[in-house]
Amino acid sequence: MRVAIAGAGAVGRSIARELIANGHEILLIDKNPESIKPERVPDAEWLLADACELSSLEEARLDRCDVVIAATGDDKVNLVTSLLAKTEFGVPRTVGRVNHPNNEWLFTEAWGVDVNVSTPRIMSALVEEAVTVGDLVRLFTFRQGNANLVELTLPADSPYVGRPAGLIPLPENCALVTILRDGQVYVPDPEQPVEQGDELLLVVPAANEDELAALLAPSRRRGEG
Repeated sequence: MRVAIAGAGAVGRSIARELIANGHEILLIDKNPESIKPERVPDAEWLLADACELSSLEEARLDRCDVVIAATGDDKVNLVTSLLAKTEFGVPRTVGRVNHPNNEWLFTEAWGVDVNVSTPRIMSALVEEAVTVGDLVRLFTFRQGNANLVELTLPADSPYVGRPAGLIPLPENCALVTILRDGQVYVPDPEQPVEQGDELLLVVPAANEDELAALLAPSRRRGEG
């Protein structure tokens, strides 16, 4: 898969390394000459250009990209890049980095953003996750599908501790994506039991989040009432 990343700072480079390690072809774009450091990610292509300029994106051949990630530290740049990628080049998938929470409402399909990733929201979610077990923490929103990626750390008194993942009666259109346990990532197997302290990553429609939380951590939900 060919992926263009607008913004070659620390965030963009980190994303690039991860995707390259997974076998993807990466192009890093930045208008700041000081950010063009091919030695930092030698397996990526690099382009000194302004991702907000149509001519620059034509030079980058965005029409050949499967995904464009707008990962700069400027929300305006990320919005314009996503919009141009989607409307002018027909890129199938766009991901927009949200730097300031007040701007999150702008990162929608209207601006060409398929998935928004809110750095402040993820940071706060990680803080919440560190001090609460049994709470449903929303990590980010899939705009096209009106669904969210959420995390829940399974409490000791969950009725599903020790039961196979395939026997958990998840709400409609909800899917268990990953189980994080002891620093390891497990692809869910229907026969694999879930354990106390497992971090469950799930995709769930926003309307079903409360139902999911009540299912997996009913005692905590009762305590809130």
